[in-house]
Amino acid sequence: MLTVTDAAATKVKELLEQEDDPALALRVAVRPGGCSGFSYEMFFDGEVDDGDQATTFGDVTVVVDPTSAQLLTGATLDYKDGLQQTGFSIDNPNAQRTCGCGQSFS
Repeated sequence: MLTVTDAAATKVKELLEQEDDPALALRVAVRPGGCSGFSYEMFFDGEVDDGDQATTFGDVTVVVDPTSAQLLTGATLDYKDGLQQTGFSIDNPNAQRTCGCGQSFS
């Protein structure tokens, strides 16, 4: 399953507090598309399906569907806020090739 760093969990918690809905979780998914074959998708979701994997990191629940879970095993979701980079990133050891934008892989 996907691991979430403390920095990413803190930022997700801040964003969830703005949504003001305690039922929401962060859903991380992999979808076909992007310049390298697959792209990452992250959004807040209030529904968890039977086959979904849900893991809690601090005060944040992260949900991944079974198909995406296979492609995200061993991956890490991080958040950086600096001069060189700001935003979420996924370090995925399963990615054989990534594009320049860092949002898609194969």
